[in-house]
Amino acid sequence: MKTAFIFCLGVLGAVPAAAGTFTPPAGCTGYLTVQARACRVSNYYTCSQDAAGDQWRTDFDQEGLFFASRVDREGQWVESLDMNPVVRQTLDAGPEDPASFTELLGGLDTFAFGLSKDNGEGSLVRGFDRLTGKTVVIDGISLLQTEFEYTETDRSGVLLRRSRGFEYIHPEWRVFFAGPSEWDGGDGYVPMDGSPVEFIFPGEPGFFATQPIFECDAVLSRFETKVRYGN
Repeated sequence: MKTAFIFCLGVLGAVPAAAGTFTPPAGCTGYLTVQARACRVSNYYTCSQDAAGDQWRTDFDQEGLFFASRVDREGQWVESLDMNPVVRQTLDAGPEDPASFTELLGGLDTFAFGLSKDNGEGSLVRGFDRLTGKTVVIDGISLLQTEFEYTETDRSGVLLRRSRGFEYIHPEWRVFFAGPSEWDGGDGYVPMDGSPVEFIFPGEPGFFATQPIFECDAVLSRFETKVRYGN
C-alpha cells in the first residue's frame, strides 16, 4: 500500500514539462493520446512498477490535470486520483462480481464491486457492459460499440449516481472510451458525449498534449469523467 501511495504522488508530480506536453512518472511509457469531445484530452501509459496489464490514464481540461486512474487487464478500476481536491479511491478486495474485459469480449459482462476513498467514503457499484454487435471507425481506428448501465450507492444503499448509454472498446488495447450516454446524480438524467475524436500516437504532433481542442466552449470534462468507472 505504501508503494502505491508513493507512486500516486509521482502521478501528481507529473505535470507538463514543457508548454502543452505531459511527462509521465519515472519508469512509465506513453502509448496513446486521445482528444475527445466535451473538452477533454487523455494520455495513456504503462509503468514498470505495476502489475502486467495495468495501465494509467490522465485527463486534462482547460484548467489542467484533473483526474488519473489505473485499471488492470480486465478493466477493473484499481485506483484513481481526483485532483480537486486530491482524493484517492481504490477497489475493495474481494469484489462480489469482478469486472471482466475478457467476459465482455464474449458478449456480456456484469459487475458488482466496492470502492473506498481515503477520506473515509465508500460506495457499491453494480451494472453491466454488453457488445452491441456494431463496429465504429473513429479517426481510422476500429472500435467495438458497447452498451452499459450502472448504479452507485453508498454503503447504506442510498443512490449516489447512475448512468446508461454507449461506449467503445479496443480489444487489443483493452481500453474503454466514452460515448453518448446519460448521467443522473439525483436530479434526473442529463445527456452527454465524451466520444474520442482523434487518436494520436508517439512521434505524431499532439502526442501527450495537455490542452483539449474539441468543444471547449462548454467545459464538461470534469463532470463527464465521473460518469464511468474504468473509462
